[in-house]
Amino acid sequence: MRAMILAAGLGTRLRPLTDSRPKALVEVAGRTLLEITLARLRRYGVREVIVNAHHFADMVGEYLKRNDNFGMRIEVSREEELLDTGGGLKKAAWFFLEEAQGREEPFILHNVDVISTIDLGRMVEFHTAHQALATLAVQERETSRYLLFDQQGQLCGRRRAEDGTTELVRSSPKLQALAFCGIQVISPRLLTMMGDEGVFSIIACYMKLAAREEKILAFRADEYYWRDLGRPDHVMQAAQELKQRAVF
Repeated sequence: MRAMILAAGLGTRLRPLTDSRPKALVEVAGRTLLEITLARLRRYGVREVIVNAHHFADMVGEYLKRNDNFGMRIEVSREEELLDTGGGLKKAAWFFLEEAQGREEPFILHNVDVISTIDLGRMVEFHTAHQALATLAVQERETSRYLLFDQQGQLCGRRRAEDGTTELVRSSPKLQALAFCGIQVISPRLLTMMGDEGVFSIIACYMKLAAREEKILAFRADEYYWRDLGRPDHVMQAAQELKQRAVF
C-alpha cells in the first residue's frame, strides 16, 4: 500500500521551531513529526511513501538518507513554489499511477503536522466497502473551518466558523458540521479527475466533485486521540500527553 505525507508548508505557525528546519523535522518527545507519521503508516502496511517538500527541502532528503528511509521506499516531491494540498497531490500523482495497470488500490494522504490513534486500517476498509472516491477522517469538535455532511456522511459543503460563511454544493434537509483531521483515504481515479492546475486546495477540489454527486465520505473518528501540531504550545502539550498514554 502507498501513501503521501503532506509536509511542504512553511510551518509559519510553528515559529520559532521552524526558523532553521522544516516542520516535518520538528520533534515531539524526541521524535520528528516525519518519523512519527512514517511509523504510523508502516504499522498499517504502507511500504511506499512520497513526501512533498518546499521549506528546507534539502534537509528532508538528507534526514531520510541518514535514516535509510526507515526501511521503506520513500520519494521526495520537491515544490519550487507551494502548491497547496491539491496541487501538491497532483504533482505527485505519478507515484500512485505508475504500474497501476487499472488497479484501484486506495492510498492514504496524511498531514505531517497531526498525530492520532485513528485506525487507518478501518478507514481503508470503510472506504473500500462504500466504494468512495475519497474518505475524510472527521471529528465533532471546535475548529475554524467546518465540513458539512448529510446524514449518509456525504460531503455537501463547508462553513467558516468566524463569520458563518457557508458554501453548499449539495442540498440536504439536515447537515452535520464536522472538523477535518488531515487524514484521508483516496481512490487513484481521483487523480485523473482533478481539473485545477498549479496551486489549489484538495478540499476545493472535493467541493467541485461533490457537486457532481461524486462520493466524498466522512469517517467518524470521535473515539480516537487526535492532536494538531500547528503551534509550539500544541507540540509541548502533545509531548506531555505522550507521557501519559501510549499513543505510538
